[in-house]
Amino acid sequence: MLEIITLPVLADNYIYLIHDPVSQETAAVDPALAEPVLDILEEKGWELTYILNTHHHSDHVGGNSRLKQLTGCKIIAAQADWDRIPGIDQGVDEGDVVSIGQHKANVIATPGHTRAHIVYHFAEDKLLFCGDTLFVMGCGRLFEGTAEQLWQSLQKLKALPNATKVYCTHEYTQTNGRFALTVEPNNLQLQQRMIEVNRLRGNNQLTIPTTIAEELSTNPFFREDSLDLRNTIDMFNSQPVEVFAKLRHLKDSFT
Repeated sequence: MLEIITLPVLADNYIYLIHDPVSQETAAVDPALAEPVLDILEEKGWELTYILNTHHHSDHVGGNSRLKQLTGCKIIAAQADWDRIPGIDQGVDEGDVVSIGQHKANVIATPGHTRAHIVYHFAEDKLLFCGDTLFVMGCGRLFEGTAEQLWQSLQKLKALPNATKVYCTHEYTQTNGRFALTVEPNNLQLQQRMIEVNRLRGNNQLTIPTTIAEELSTNPFFREDSLDLRNTIDMFNSQPVEVFAKLRHLKDSFT
């Protein structure tokens, strides 16, 4: 099995280290900073083989150059982001496969948050590293794409197996959950989940990973067909993508 280490950095970012104990290959996902990664590598006696970037934002690629300089790792990111990813060695797109030892990740294109955002799905391991496309009870802002693009991207992730563990790159869960309750106040699973989220954050514990199953039952951006949600935002007869666009607009102004 792959070993995963979560590194909280900056205000609310996560860097993930993925280690295959058989091949001894190690990948860092979206390293905002180099030093926390270097510290864990030294502590564990691991060597960094790859960096997997989901998109070009500085809080996801900030550690690329230093890590590559010090470890000689190979940097993999979206081909369409070649000119925006520091140190990129290999460009990938939808349908490509990235391997860590014998563990294979399918690349899925998920534009919306940015025009070239990608995610990495280790199907056999039931793991998804999704950057800023999907959050716990939330989704990314629309910086470069349209609501329809991000909705289509999220449809791909909704279709993954329910048991898939989801590793996103920000701890936005409490705010996302508070917003979710405003648009689907009668969702009992959501109410119960927020009790647990508040307990975890009150103890400074992580709310990640989530699962696709948990998101299907509590994430409003996965629940555009919910009658309660549609009633609450006055879009009972609207198309799913229109409901999604309204939700994203409402969330943008939520504090």
